[in-house]
Amino acid sequence: MSTAWETVIGLEIHTQLATRSKIFSGAATAYGAEPNSQACAVDLGLPGVLPVLNAEAVRMAVLFGLAIDADIAPASVFARKNYFYPDLPKGYQISQMDFPIVGKGHLDIEVEGVTKRIGVTRAHLEEDAGKSLHENFHGLSGIDLNRAGTPLLEIVSEPDMRSAKEAVAYMRKLHELVQYLGICDGNMQEGSFRCDANVSVRPMGQTEYGTRVEIKNINSFKFVEKAINHEVERHIEVIENGGRIVQETRLYDANKDETRAMRSKEEANDYRYFPDPDLLPVEISEAFKAQVKATLPELPDAKKQRFKTDYALDDEAAAILTSSRASADYFEALVQVSACEAKLCANWVVGDLSAALNKADLDISQSPVDSTRLAGLLKRIADGTISGKIAKQVFEGLWQTPATADDIIEAKGLKQISDSGAIAAIVDKIIADNPSQAEQYRSGKEKMFAFFVGQVMKAMQGKANPAEVNAMLKEKLK
Repeated sequence: MSTAWETVIGLEIHTQLATRSKIFSGAATAYGAEPNSQACAVDLGLPGVLPVLNAEAVRMAVLFGLAIDADIAPASVFARKNYFYPDLPKGYQISQMDFPIVGKGHLDIEVEGVTKRIGVTRAHLEEDAGKSLHENFHGLSGIDLNRAGTPLLEIVSEPDMRSAKEAVAYMRKLHELVQYLGICDGNMQEGSFRCDANVSVRPMGQTEYGTRVEIKNINSFKFVEKAINHEVERHIEVIENGGRIVQETRLYDANKDETRAMRSKEEANDYRYFPDPDLLPVEISEAFKAQVKATLPELPDAKKQRFKTDYALDDEAAAILTSSRASADYFEALVQVSACEAKLCANWVVGDLSAALNKADLDISQSPVDSTRLAGLLKRIADGTISGKIAKQVFEGLWQTPATADDIIEAKGLKQISDSGAIAAIVDKIIADNPSQAEQYRSGKEKMFAFFVGQVMKAMQGKANPAEVNAMLKEKLK
C-alpha cells in the first residue's frame, strides 16, 4: 500500500439493545421466531396505531453515554427518516437526526502498544427495519418483519481511525463495552452488532478529507479489516490512474474479497427528515442520569488495571481475562473459591480452559467446567496431591463428566507420590542404568539433567512429585 496516501476511517455501529420488547411496541424481540410472528400492528404501521417509547431503551442509551464520558442531551427528539423499501412497512424509519440522545464522547483503543483516543460523534436511538429473504423463493423475495421495530443504538465515530487495524480495535472495544454494560448480547451472526464503514484516502499531509465511500452491514471483525483494506487499495488505484472516487454505498463480498457498488450515497436531505408528530421529545433529568450512573458496572479498562494491581498479572493475562465480563467474573470466582495464587488461576483460565472452550466453540459462560469444579482441581495442585502434568488428565475428566477433581483423582489412582524412599529407589536405579549419561552430566553437560527427570517420571507413571525428583537427582548426581 502506497505511503503517499493517508487512510481516513469512521465507523457507524448498529447495536441491538437487549430489551425484551420493541422500541415503540410491546412485541417481543426474541431471535429465531417464525417469520412475521413477532410483528404487531404498531410495527406494521397500520392506520390509527401510535408508537409508545420503551423506557428501557432510553435507560440503556444513557448508560452507554455515561460509559464513554459523553454528553447526554437534556432533551432529544425522534424524527422520521423517509425511504421506500419492501422491508420498511411504514415507508419511514423512526430515528433521531438533529437532537440525538447521546452527544460527543470517546473510546480509547490500543494498537501495537500505542494508545489512541477515538472520538464518538453521537449515539442515537432508532428502530430496525425488517429483513428481505432471497433464498428458496425461486426468483422472488420474502419479507420477515419480526425485526421491524427492534431497538437499535447507532454509534457514530469521528473519522479518527487511520488503518483497518485501528478500526477493528475500536469495533472490538465497543463490542466488549456494550456486553459489559449488559445492553447488547453482541451476537454478530444474529445481527445484534453490525458495522458500516466510511472510508476515504487523501495525500499524506493534506487536511481536507477525500471522497468517502460507505461499506454497508459488515458482520465480523475479520471482514471489517478485509473490506477496509480492499477499499483503500481500490481508492488509491483509481486516483493514481487518473480517475475519481464516486461517493456511494458499497457491499463487501467475502467470497470474492471485494466490494461492489450498491447505490449512490444518500445525504440527510434525501431522507426528508422531520420530527415525528406522534412522539414527544424525551427529557433526561439530572436525577435520572444520576440514577443510571449508579448502576454503571466496573468498566473494562478499570477492571484490567485492577487485575494488574490486585492480582499481579501481566498486561497480556489481564487483557485476556477482562476481554469479557463473564471471563473476568469466572476468574475472580476461581481465585476466591480455590484460595490459590492468582497467577495459577490465571494460567489455567487463559491456558487449558480457554483452549478447550475454543476447540468446542463455546463461550466461557457455557463452560462444562464451572469455577467451583476447577477450583477443586487447583487446590490439589497447590497442596501437592497431583502434579501439573497429572492435572491435565484430571481436567479432561472434569470436561467430560460431572465428577469432582477429588473423585477423578481417587478413581484413577492419580495421587502424586511424595514418598522420599520410593522416589529415591527409582532415582538410584535410573542413575545406575545410565552411567554414560550420568558421567556426561557430571562433566558439565547440564542438558542431561532433563533426561534423568524424564526417565524417573516415566518410571513412576508421571505420579512422582517433580520438586522431590529434582532435589533428589541434584543430590545424587553430584
